[in-house]
Amino acid sequence: MTYVALEHLRGWGRDVLDGEALGEELTPLVAAHLKKWSASLQLIRKPGRAGQHRPRRKMYLIYTGDGDTPPAMEELDVDGPETILELDLSGPGANASLGARPVDHPILLVCSHGKRDACCALKGRPVAAALQTCFYGDEIWESSHTKGHRFAASMLLMPWGYSYGRLNSAAAIDMLKHATRGEMFLPGNRGRGCFDAPGQVAELVVADRVISAEGSLDVGTLRVDAELNESGDVDGMAADEVVVRRVAHPDGRAWRVQLKQRPVEGVVASCGDAPKQGSTWVVVDVQPVEGHRAV
Repeated sequence: MTYVALEHLRGWGRDVLDGEALGEELTPLVAAHLKKWSASLQLIRKPGRAGQHRPRRKMYLIYTGDGDTPPAMEELDVDGPETILELDLSGPGANASLGARPVDHPILLVCSHGKRDACCALKGRPVAAALQTCFYGDEIWESSHTKGHRFAASMLLMPWGYSYGRLNSAAAIDMLKHATRGEMFLPGNRGRGCFDAPGQVAELVVADRVISAEGSLDVGTLRVDAELNESGDVDGMAADEVVVRRVAHPDGRAWRVQLKQRPVEGVVASCGDAPKQGSTWVVVDVQPVEGHRAV
């Protein structure tokens, strides 16, 4: 997955590409350029009033990897969103002529997009502010919609593309400290976006086993591969149909994880919405792949 995260000090609108944030003329050009590269746009800003008065703006180019390709992240200084139209998003190193340079630390995008969901502003901004008191560089950013706002405070850990939710300030600080050391943090972890929904659950259940047995796991090092069901797709599956994901550790160990989709009652999709029925993936069996030592 590829993200462009642009520091944008003015309003974000309800959707970052609805024309309010970037203007009616520029927005369709930006949207077309991002679509060309299958990239997503996040608008970001530093927490607090100091973040509203910066002479130049940061832009991050984030390549989360896919389990085989390692993640990478670059930053550049820009004067405005027009720079997006000049980007070559084929991979790291392609924008050196624009001043892009590698980033060697994680960044955390905390959703505070109040026009999209009021709970994100109410819960996200205090967490971002608390994080900023602990991390003094450019690790912490308020962000536009990160999806999953029912999990506010919702956040994205880059460059790996892990979604986190419902972390208080202390837990969020602990999570980013783990990431800075290169360690996986499980509480509040909702999965890595480069994997599909059952793949995200499979990765986390194996990560939990490894961490429980060994004390730690390098962040973003597990690979997930799909064993497709008979229909070849997880959409429109029967409720009791099993899908299988194979999770591999860099040391050669592997696990075969079986999952089913189950209904969930009382899901509140957005702040103030009425509860409704949803669904979730649950693990029904985990087995080591034959010939591999597993915990």
